[in-house]
Formats: sequence, C-alpha cells, structure tokens
Amino acid sequence: MDFLTSNCVMENLSFPDQAFKSLLFAPGNKGEILSKLPRSSPDASIIDLEDSVPTDEKTNARETARATIPELNEKTKKMGLFVRVNAFETKHFAEDLSIAISDELTGITVPKISSKEEADQISKSLSDFGFGNLPIMAGLETVSGLVNALEIAKHPRVKWCYFGAEDYVADLGGVRRVDNREVLLARSQISQAARIGGIHAIDMVVSDFKDEKRFLEEAGEARSLGFTGKLCIHPDQVSLANKAFQPSEKEIEWATEVMEEFEKAIERGEASVAIGSEMIDEPIYKRAQTIKRMSQG
Repeated sequence: MDFLTSNCVMENLSFPDQAFKSLLFAPGNKGEILSKLPRSSPDASIIDLEDSVPTDEKTNARETARATIPELNEKTKKMGLFVRVNAFETKHFAEDLSIAISDELTGITVPKISSKEEADQISKSLSDFGFGNLPIMAGLETVSGLVNALEIAKHPRVKWCYFGAEDYVADLGGVRRVDNREVLLARSQISQAARIGGIHAIDMVVSDFKDEKRFLEEAGEARSLGFTGKLCIHPDQVSLANKAFQPSEKEIEWATEVMEEFEKAIERGEASVAIGSEMIDEPIYKRAQTIKRMSQG
C-alpha cells in the first residue's frame, strides 16, 4: 500500500478542540439572568453587550459582565464562556475591551467582522489591552463579511465563526423568508470557509423561541451544511440544539462499522469495501469520521 495514500486517508480532520452544539445568549445588563445561564446546560454561554443591550445600559452591562464572569466560571468548569462586544467600528468597542473582558473567558465574540484587515485590527486591539492569547469568535453578518468569509476564517486568532442572518439580510436589502432560501448561499459560504479555515461554524438564531419545530428543522439543515452548533436566545432552545447536533445511536453504529471495515480494507491494499449494499470509499469514511468526532464532543 502506498504510504502517502494511506496517511492521507487515515488522517483525522483538523478542528479546534472546543466545539459547541449550543451557545446561549443573555443580555449583559441583566445580572439575574446571567447567573442562571448554566441551568439549561449549554455547551457555551455568551454575555451580550451588543444587540440586546440599549445604549444607555452599555456601561452597566460592562460592569455586570465583568463581575459575573468569575461566578459563572465557578459554577461550571465545563461550559464555554464568551463576551460579545460591540462591533469594532463603534465607539463602544474600546470600552468593552477595557472593562468587560477577562482572561477567564473561553474567547471573545466580535460581531460584524467585515475583512481580514479588520480582524487584524481587532487582534491588535486585544493585544494592546493585554489579551494577546484570547481567541476570537467572528460574527459573519454583513455582505462584506460574507464576501471575505474565507480570509476571516483563516485568520490565526479566529477559532469559531457564527452566521447572523438578520443583520446580513438587512445589510443585503433583502427579505427574510420562513424557508431560509434567501440565506442558503450565505450559510453554505460560511460553512465552506470555516472548513477551509479549520474552525467551527455556528448557525443563526431562531427568534421565535417557542417554535421548536422550526428550530429543529433549521438545526438539521445547518448540520447537513457542515455547521457544528447553533446560537440560542432562550434556555428552552439549548436542549434542542444539543439534540440536533448530537449524532443518533444508529448513526454512531454506522460510523463505527464504516471506519473499522474501511481501515481493514486499507490494510489489505484496497481503496473501497462493501458493507451490505453500500460501497464505502474515502469520502464516506471521512463522513463517518465526522460523525464519530461529533459524538465525542
């Protein structure tokens, strides 16, 4: 068997260690809500200083966020914790970094990143404030951000990205549809950029938090497109996201068998193997690897 071929086939897909199926937002100015974030067991929580906080509450939100971070870290060591600051171009950005950011965070969420150059400037600002090692979750939610998604996803400080459909469609001048046809291309662009960049892509919010059917349908679409998690704006959405992005037992059994039989075939010098009526080759093997990885996340 050719060594290079074997090595390529057997190599695991490269992604950061931390994948989040559910990421729950809470407004930074609501301390009582922030303290309850771990109750629904999200994979990660995001203290929001941006859209959910009115201008006259920004200062309060920064101070509340900074005071709450140690408490949340103490409650659970397993939950990822982020602060979403205001966009780089706003007057609030520097104050957010100065007051609300901490080394105790898993990362910083920055909305509406439009280009690699802006990501460079954000990275420099973080270093200037003493957060040179804090990774970035990039918000891709403008037309320019989507056009430049690949370069943003490849930035060394960016480890996750999320799609903000509402801001994107508003910037596009389009109209939101229930079937999401108007954002299919954008979602595909983001998942592809994330894949090439070796980062995780997180899907858009469902604003109607009582519509469980829509949430599960959108999460299923997102998973099929390569997203690894979904933004949540209500605790009830967390369990739905965790379920949607967790492979079923049947999928795990299929993936296990595929990996075992294909690896045996490779050892025999064969490039494919039949399992029942299904012919397994390298692309299907890689899909099985993805399922196994998601089941262990």
